[in-house]
Amino acid sequence: MLPRENDSEVTEFMLVGLTNNPTLQTLLFLIFFLIYLIALVGNLGMILLILLDSRLHTPMYFFLSSLSLADFGYSSAVTPKVMAGLLTGDNIISFHDCATQLFFFGVFAVAESNLLVVMAYDRYAAVCKPLHYTTTMTTNVCAALSIGSYVIAFLDVSIHTGNIFRLSFCRSNVIDHFFCDAPSLLPLSCSDRYITELVIYLIVSFNTVFSLMVILTSYILVFATILRMRSSEGRQKAFSTCESHLTAVSILYGIITFMYLQPSSSHSMGIDKIASVFYAIVIPMLNPLIYSLRNKEVKSAFLKVVGKAKSFIQFTF
Repeated sequence: MLPRENDSEVTEFMLVGLTNNPTLQTLLFLIFFLIYLIALVGNLGMILLILLDSRLHTPMYFFLSSLSLADFGYSSAVTPKVMAGLLTGDNIISFHDCATQLFFFGVFAVAESNLLVVMAYDRYAAVCKPLHYTTTMTTNVCAALSIGSYVIAFLDVSIHTGNIFRLSFCRSNVIDHFFCDAPSLLPLSCSDRYITELVIYLIVSFNTVFSLMVILTSYILVFATILRMRSSEGRQKAFSTCESHLTAVSILYGIITFMYLQPSSSHSMGIDKIASVFYAIVIPMLNPLIYSLRNKEVKSAFLKVVGKAKSFIQFTF
């Protein structure tokens, strides 16, 4: 369905997807299925592990469980639909489903960004103010910071989504992407997009710059404190608690900056699609791996749960 301008509003969209090659579609389906399975097991497993092991009931792991929820959320907003399109060839998405996908993807993605800022502050409090850490990062403070991250994301993305879907879409219903995202939706509008694009640019720029400034400031103070430590073992231990977070921040903000803040003259939907695969599909899989592979406490908790599961199975049978 391709409505003519000033004729009728678009009621559904067709996603171009990543490829029309059946062989590549099958291969991509298998790859994305494996990635989503790892993301699903990794993030939900991380939440369950933190919930079950009392040794992980600390602010850092509380925020990590919130981050895992965000990863699971925005991966689930995109990946199942992409896999269904690759498997069945049905790339049609209704207007309302498109708005819903954009909204939930945005809420969880912005919440993740906010939580990374909160986790940077947590690392600052742990390394720079260790004697006051327990009184600073209380249960109520941690809950407020985590819930606040989601509330701010909800309000932010509500404005973002409403700003886009108030436009009239009557030029075409073909989205040159594999999911509903702002840069691919805006060219389809026959309305004046100047204010909408300005609001999106300002919101994304402010969120990205503000978040990075808070994170960078926190880590400048953290590294300054680490360098003043006399014990090399103390420095190693302090840095190891920040290493995973720094890796996750570098990957996420590197891709966000590349996707949304590149000059329009060098803008390419092909490059955007590749970046979006990493941003929307791969990163939710990477985060639980980043935070578990080099984390002795998570490994220990996992082995403890596995041991209990083995004992239960042996007892049962």
